[in-house]
Amino acid sequence: MYIFARITIKISFLKINNMNVVTKNVALPDGRVITIETGKLAKQADGAVMLRLGNTMLLATVCAAKDAVPGTDFMPLQVEYKEKYAAFGRFPGGFTKREGKASDYEILTCRLVDRALRPLFPDNYHAEVYVNIMLCSADGVDMPDALAGLAASAALAVSDIPFGGPISEVRVARIGGEFVVNPTFAQLEDADMDIMVAATYDNIMMVEGEMKEVSENDLLEAMKVAHEAIKVHCKAQMELMEEVGSTVKREYCHEVNDEELRSMVHDACYAKAYAVAASGNNDKHGRAAAFDAIKEEFKAQFTEEEHEEKGALIDRYYHDVEKEAMRRCILDEGKRLDGRKTTDIRHIWCEAGYLPGPHGSAVFTRGETQSLTTVTLGTKRDEKIIDDVMNQGTERFLLHYNFPPFSTGEARPQRGVGRREIGHGNLACRALKNMIPADYPYCVRVVSDILESNGSSSMATVCAGTLALMDAGVKIKKPVSGIAMGLIKNAGEEKYAVLSDILGDEDHLGDMDFKVTGTVDGITATQMDIKVDGLSYEILEKALNQAREGRMHILGKITECIAEPREELKPHAPRIETMRIPKEFIGAVIGPGGKIIQGMQEETGATISIEEVDGEGVIEIAANNGKSINDAIAKIRAIVAIPEAGEVYEGTVRSVMPYGAFVEFMPGKDGLLHISEIDWKRFETMEETGINEGDKLQVKLLEIDPKTGKFKLSRKVLLEKPEGYEERERRPRREREPRRQNNDKQ
Repeated sequence: MYIFARITIKISFLKINNMNVVTKNVALPDGRVITIETGKLAKQADGAVMLRLGNTMLLATVCAAKDAVPGTDFMPLQVEYKEKYAAFGRFPGGFTKREGKASDYEILTCRLVDRALRPLFPDNYHAEVYVNIMLCSADGVDMPDALAGLAASAALAVSDIPFGGPISEVRVARIGGEFVVNPTFAQLEDADMDIMVAATYDNIMMVEGEMKEVSENDLLEAMKVAHEAIKVHCKAQMELMEEVGSTVKREYCHEVNDEELRSMVHDACYAKAYAVAASGNNDKHGRAAAFDAIKEEFKAQFTEEEHEEKGALIDRYYHDVEKEAMRRCILDEGKRLDGRKTTDIRHIWCEAGYLPGPHGSAVFTRGETQSLTTVTLGTKRDEKIIDDVMNQGTERFLLHYNFPPFSTGEARPQRGVGRREIGHGNLACRALKNMIPADYPYCVRVVSDILESNGSSSMATVCAGTLALMDAGVKIKKPVSGIAMGLIKNAGEEKYAVLSDILGDEDHLGDMDFKVTGTVDGITATQMDIKVDGLSYEILEKALNQAREGRMHILGKITECIAEPREELKPHAPRIETMRIPKEFIGAVIGPGGKIIQGMQEETGATISIEEVDGEGVIEIAANNGKSINDAIAKIRAIVAIPEAGEVYEGTVRSVMPYGAFVEFMPGKDGLLHISEIDWKRFETMEETGINEGDKLQVKLLEIDPKTGKFKLSRKVLLEKPEGYEERERRPRREREPRRQNNDKQ
């Protein structure tokens, strides 16, 4: 069943202080209204809109340079998404109390917008373009990341910047078997599918999301639902462009071409480049050297002065020749750069438990792509604390992806983590996280270091992550594998080729990068970027089915290496036991100022954490040895146990008074051991007993005062009575007291 967004569009004009304000209202069937307003704010930007849904408001602006930087031959687009803490009525954390660097969530939202917009700028448009999206207001109901793409596209639509849109992005979730477009935060909690889809009116451009083992057909249906909603958004933007008069875009001239030189490059180099493409050389660097040699041979005919004048053009035209040769070789002969057929997977070797130090490790190598992945198990104290504007909480499963320059043979320094690394790590995390049991007590960190790369290192991370988790003894539900698919399709031709396990060059020179991860029972995550118009659902269906065959092949290689999680953790991995106690005992376990729980940690060497979950106290006890855990469990059980009269306890003397000693016989529970209950013989003072603070004593709980709840303890009842004691004890008190008085007089 589908829930489509049937939308009513209304445009209004308002002139305020010489401002021409244009507002577009989009009414949703559930009563929510999307409002797009332009002409009121940020009027010096090339394009600016304020988008509102409920109390969630996004300001999107776009500015473009008039001219390109000389020598630029790519699209210099920069997308920034920023959430203001004031939007949700919150103070930023930290000492500075102001927004700092972008969070992972903000970076991932930037990437969603960037990947949808970038392919739609003209190929020869190279001016710098900056898109800024700012969350200005939020109420915690509607999800702003699903609106960012629409806001950015609307800002471009009302500008004069050349752009092949408009586009929009929507989130589609499946909740209770129904597809819901742009669900709320609360609705999404019950979803088994969560994908973001970006598209123009005619074509899908980008897909990314996570699923709980859904079928290929279910994913395809969700994409269709998303596209129907996006078409309405795109139509509304087209009408907005007409109303504000922005249908005519600025003129530009960012490329100077030499058609005669283009023909010379093609005539001299195409046949040679085709021969290299068809040679089946599976050595990435050797193949690149062979292609470069063709270009250098052509350049040799020119003088040094001609090189300076025409060198950049030759490089660009030869790149087009190389691209055409590779694509025609695949379409005409079904032969790929490394000699494989379109459905072939590169050679795979893998090894679990490669490193002795980590709690789990694995190496996964597929062709010239290699990941060395480690797993670290931790306690609740190791959880990642999330303090974003709209999201506060903790994460127990972390996956970090690193892509050092040496993995591609580059000689350059390694700096901080880039947006690409965050995006690839997030995809791998989504692929694996739902395979961790909900009640798994450990905090898990997976780190993938890419040692070699030639195509789909994120999918190698998924495979290596599965191996490392099983090596660590993490009881994952099922193994997960991943594959990257490609597409070659020339405009105007019906012939196309879907490629399994693409190379880096096939990604760069191809028309699609479609990553799919999953188990034997369904898809767990996907990411798709499409660079070609007119991609039919028939092609997408073929790509998904071909991807499933590839995933199953790779999954077989993984299970050959290690079929299931190891029975035991590594000897040096922490052990964690979980206890549940009644809610009313949480305070007793913690103690005043944390005194009790801290004392137990010091005495046992275990790490103890406690929190309230579903009306119960959930306690995690972690240590590197069983004795520490058992000792801690015994102490906690003693706290939550109810004292019973007649029971014998091992206690500790906490304080000594003239009339007796207070003994802690259970954690947090003290009782009075009166001087008369210490021994069968009589003591006049506590000094005579030899009892001091900190002494360990075995005591018996005689009674619990029903009114005050105080505990009366005895030690002497556990000792053997001296001979004749009963007879002396039976003497009447009145006979004993006068004798003592007479002695005193004497």
